Amino acid sequence: MLAKAVVAIERDARKGAVRMKRWIKRIVVVLVAGFVVVYAGDWAAFNLRGSPLSKVTVNRYVTIPLKGNKKEFDYVGSIDVPCTVSLFPQTGQSPCWQLRRNTNQGMTP
Repeated sequence: MLAKAVVAIERDARKGAVRMKRWIKRIVVVLVAGFVVVYAGDWAAFNLRGSPLSKVTVNRYVTIPLKGNKKEFDYVGSIDVPCTVSLFPQTGQSPCWQLRRNTNQGMTP
């Protein structure tokens, strides 16, 4: 009697695991498909608008390592960096919204 109960519990656990794997697989497929659709829409909008570009002024700093795991930051200057008016990077350039959020960029010597 006890053995039948254990077998039934194990069978139910296997069914639950199979259901969970199916749901996880569905969720992953939906997320990947959603990303592909959003990226394709961004690419199409970027190209239909004539590949709009803009410029953002970025401050550049050089990081110089010092003794005792310390660092020194030296201001190099500011430059205008070309960027794309889109959600994702297009034509090898960063999107403008990302550069506007990160106007300070570090460089290593």
